[in-house]
Amino acid sequence: MAGDSQAKEQMGAGASRDTFVNFFNHEAAGGVVLGLATLAALAFSNSPWRNFYTDFRNIPGTVDIGGMLVITKPLLLWVNELWMAVFFFLVGLEVKREFVEGELSSRSQAMLPAAAALGGMVIPAAIYVFINAGNAVALRGWAIPTATDIAFALGILMLLGSRVPPSLRVFLTAVAIFDDLGAIVVIAVFYTADLSLSVLSLAAVGVAVLFILNRAGIRRADVYIVVGLAIWVCVLKSGIHATLAGVATALAIPMEDKNGVPLAGALEHGLHPWVAFAVLPMFAFANAGVSLAGLSLDSLLNTIPLGIAAGLVVGKAAGIFGTSWLMIRTGLAATPAGATWRQLFGVCVVCGIGFTMSLFIGSLAFEGLDPGYETQLKFGVLAGSLIAGILGTLILRRG
Repeated sequence: MAGDSQAKEQMGAGASRDTFVNFFNHEAAGGVVLGLATLAALAFSNSPWRNFYTDFRNIPGTVDIGGMLVITKPLLLWVNELWMAVFFFLVGLEVKREFVEGELSSRSQAMLPAAAALGGMVIPAAIYVFINAGNAVALRGWAIPTATDIAFALGILMLLGSRVPPSLRVFLTAVAIFDDLGAIVVIAVFYTADLSLSVLSLAAVGVAVLFILNRAGIRRADVYIVVGLAIWVCVLKSGIHATLAGVATALAIPMEDKNGVPLAGALEHGLHPWVAFAVLPMFAFANAGVSLAGLSLDSLLNTIPLGIAAGLVVGKAAGIFGTSWLMIRTGLAATPAGATWRQLFGVCVVCGIGFTMSLFIGSLAFEGLDPGYETQLKFGVLAGSLIAGILGTLILRRG
């Protein structure tokens, strides 16, 4: 009997381990963990422990290399500028893979999501600008509703299972990739501080070194990463947002090592769980905390949160679906295999979940301003993303 009991316990433990492993191997898991981190941030910032949450975000961190290089920042900025550089490094690896050998490797494959992503950036920005016309400070946030959070969006599609054809998951992923490329350009061009040209020139030298290493056939990832860290420091000091160093480094890394073994792909595979279960949840926890005291539905009608929410819910759906419809109807692209127009529209609505990147762009747009702008930003992003997620899910469930 004791043996039977022990065997059952072992079987139960094995089943629990398998369930745990399967959960964290599931693509939806990243979105679930991101959601839990968001809820935790909201809970802490609206509880008696709100001061603990604030103190946590402000924990100081210093890197001092012999007094020659000193970087001192609170935890929030380390997360936003270093941890998110790792996220953009992963994005760069994904972009390169898709363009070299993936779903975007041919012109015909890339046209539909590329055009859809462009429409999904222009229309939300136009809606935000229209709602905030005449308010110069608020207009700094025009790019906030242009982003799509791939972790949350893909998480919803995976949870819906067979209700969403695989072709639409590929479509959403491709749209998000082009969306990330657009976000990178927007950050580089519009959301930079005063530039230090001397330090920026050093960063340019670093990028040139990456190119030379690639052309010289260097196939060791650690060499590129060391150069990338140097570029990150230079970009940080130059005034351009330091996360862009992650993209530049990723794009330079060769697809294969000297033995023909995948190199960029192995890095992408190894980094993905760290980004999904550590970097993005940490970013969400550090940035999503907002006090809901005194907020009501009327708060959403302030122009900044209204512009963000309307851009995410209405603008993303109209921009992505409208552009896709035009491309398909004119014969410039084909409808994703096995997908109905309702399903395509549902996925376009889900693309209005802009959580991570919208918060990130908003933190740059309103950096250094009154904390009230940060509260409006977070309220608009949370409300818009939640509404888009719920509406998209309901549409796709009806299939």
